[in-house]
Amino acid sequence: MTDTILETEGLTREFSGFIAVDDVSLRVETGTIHALIGPNGAGKTTCFNLLTSFLQPTRGSIKFKGRDITGMKPAMVARLGLVRSFQISAVFPHLTALENVRLALQRARGASFDFWRSESALTVYDDRARELLFDVGLSGFAETVVADLSYGLKRALEIATTLALDPEMMLLDEPTAGMAHGDVDRIVDLIKRIRTGRTILMVEHNLSVVEGLCDKITVLTRGRVLAEGDYETVSKNPEVIAAYLGTVDV
Repeated sequence: MTDTILETEGLTREFSGFIAVDDVSLRVETGTIHALIGPNGAGKTTCFNLLTSFLQPTRGSIKFKGRDITGMKPAMVARLGLVRSFQISAVFPHLTALENVRLALQRARGASFDFWRSESALTVYDDRARELLFDVGLSGFAETVVADLSYGLKRALEIATTLALDPEMMLLDEPTAGMAHGDVDRIVDLIKRIRTGRTILMVEHNLSVVEGLCDKITVLTRGRVLAEGDYETVSKNPEVIAAYLGTVDV
């Protein structure tokens, strides 16, 4: 039996009377790729923000590896091995790809960021940074300033900086949002490659992206769980089809 690595009970978040996440109970099994999908405004990113403590729940609980992390600070959640990316790329545009990954690797020094040390003092991270760039298909862009990278390559770099934190579980917030078809395929292949030895929970709105990629899919609409299961089950669910096409009020 596969263990549960992340679970929520009755997770709810209200904003001035508006319920953005409504009584969500979620189970993510260790070693799986699990998608959280739904139409725009379904509460996917708000749910992600709750899981990583960027927002606090109005009520409900969150457990990671059996430990209650509800209310814990985001940095502590990350140190436990639960690390997220963001829907908007969060890399440093005026540094090179190598420098971005190297900054992420400074986590090994604890809370110290070596902004005032000579650059040569940071070269100890270079070999590992280049390995991570290779893992995400960016070996040829190590010395490229990030501002000169395509959007798809920037998202790949962000995944490399997330991997630099050596997470046991990665939360990817719409990793293919705004991409051309070729970049989407590249990121999907990348996610397949990096899944070994870790669990991935990804927010996505596109069913075609999660097809063949995810072991389990949870569908949200209006902040609540509408359906759950594998792709074949979810894609044929009449309520899911209605929610995406807007044919009925769900």
